[in-house]
Amino acid sequence: MEEKKDEGKREYYRVSGADILKKIEEVIKEGNARRIIIKNEKDETIMEFPVTIGVVGVVLAPILAAIGAIAALATNCTIVVEKK
Repeated sequence: MEEKKDEGKREYYRVSGADILKKIEEVIKEGNARRIIIKNEKDETIMEFPVTIGVVGVVLAPILAAIGAIAALATNCTIVVEKK
């Protein structure tokens, strides 16, 4: 379940916990994100990280592992993607 809202340089994706990791990987592969913010149902920031050019799997692996842990605990989240 995904819902998208676009506000200029920011895109908001409302996703279920199971889809968080998949959506984050998809956004990173697009290559035009500057920062990704994950918020819970109460609109509190759970995690925030920059996406820089040339980020490789070794650097990204711990972040994706943390996102996986969040996905296991969260029911619904909002992913905020700041665009370049």
